[in-house]
Amino acid sequence: MKSLKQCLLICILCPFLQLASPSSFADNDIEISGLVIDRTLTRFGKDFGFYYSSYWRDLPFTQGFNVTLYETVFPQAGTVLTLEVNGTRIYSTHFGRRANPIKESAEQAILLTIDYLAQVRANAITGDFSGTSDDF
Repeated sequence: MKSLKQCLLICILCPFLQLASPSSFADNDIEISGLVIDRTLTRFGKDFGFYYSSYWRDLPFTQGFNVTLYETVFPQAGTVLTLEVNGTRIYSTHFGRRANPIKESAEQAILLTIDYLAQVRANAITGDFSGTSDDF
């Protein structure tokens, strides 16, 4: 009797378990892209992220690209800010302890980002993926 109950329970639950499998969820996933993820720590990094993200919002066709800003703090030496697009580092700069031209650095970074996005799109059209490495 117990095995009959277990067998019926399995027969009833199996279709529901199959519906809840991760492979069925993969078809319904929503992908979010075009984001600027700010992982900075200091005022210099936050200001850089503010200027950079304001330029990023003005760029058309940023779907499929996510930008991440990382900051490494070195006591009494300043910070190193690194910018990655889809995991590829394309820009790195050093901010000292004193005031630095943050807006100009953000402008330089957005220009390098535009160049990188154009290169990735051109390589996708031509089928040449040799130029999309980390040696940018």
